Amino acid sequence: MPDATTNDRLILEGIVTTLAADGSLNVSPMGPLVDRQITQLTLRPYQTSRTYQNLKRTGRGVLQVTDDVELIAQAAIGRLISPALVARAEANAIPCAWQPLILAAACRWFAFRVTSLDDAAERTTIECEVIDQGDIRPFFGFNRAKHAVIEAAILATRIHLLPPEEIQQEFDRLSILIHKTAGSQEQRAFDLLREYVRKPR
Repeated sequence: MPDATTNDRLILEGIVTTLAADGSLNVSPMGPLVDRQITQLTLRPYQTSRTYQNLKRTGRGVLQVTDDVELIAQAAIGRLISPALVARAEANAIPCAWQPLILAAACRWFAFRVTSLDDAAERTTIECEVIDQGDIRPFFGFNRAKHAVIEAAILATRIHLLPPEEIQQEFDRLSILIHKTAGSQEQRAFDLLREYVRKPR
């Protein structure tokens, strides 16, 4: 994968939604590599993931940027049930025959189509171009607790890769930021993730 600084591209944490074969919505926190205009993005899901399977079948998805870290936390550990959706705003959208499904909790959304898919390795490389986009509401702003929850959500998805002691140490460090700067949403999200990683496996 290209370095995040190549051609001023960077990792943007968000949520990718795709459609399963049965029509159900798959919601997955992901950090694609994007350009600053968000016209192109690179995803690197594993072949075992539903995101990979859905994108290989349909070639379509939506990247959503949100400040709702409770949504991100729930999605990261499979606790998000029937999230609220909104219709694409025709008046503010680029003409597009495809009707993307957009999370109501998103601030901005970017519908994309797959332009190339390399699954020669277990972790795939999927290049995409944005074909439609829109705004739902203003982004709240920066907050250290929100960033701490995002880091905790990433850790929660890596419990099969990292030693439990390392994950607990990171949670202890992040809990300081939660204690200092969190609101109720951030606190609930962090507590949910901490409970999840503490469960015996």
